Amino acid sequence: MYRFSRAIFVEVKDLVDPHPDTVSPQEGRRRVLQCCEATIERLARDPHYFAKPSQSLFSEIRHLFSISDQVRVYRSIDRHISAAVVHILDELERAGEGQAHQCKATTRKGKPCQRTPLPDREYCPSHQHLEERLPVTA
Repeated sequence: MYRFSRAIFVEVKDLVDPHPDTVSPQEGRRRVLQCCEATIERLARDPHYFAKPSQSLFSEIRHLFSISDQVRVYRSIDRHISAAVVHILDELERAGEGQAHQCKATTRKGKPCQRTPLPDREYCPSHQHLEERLPVTA
């Protein structure tokens, strides 16, 4: 996964131009690399609940770039993050985790229930009464 964070870093490292009173250019590059790696790690851990990774990363590092380079930096980030998302979702699908498990019940309006079923069950807590229970033999 680090290939995505490194690709972002390689494209934007020469554009790092922090204000001289804040940090040195070397420190700015180090911060950019750390933020890129942290974003990709978070994306890899939980891609479904990281709503806007490109915007999040850009907002963390944009102060390290001049205003004239910020559009270029954002486009680079967005391109590589989009590729990372596609890669991660493909990996999850191949592993069988890409398919969301849904309750097998339908709502009152006839639409499929969107809730997650209980562990090792076919129905969510609201519809667990629909599950056929095997008789307990003693």
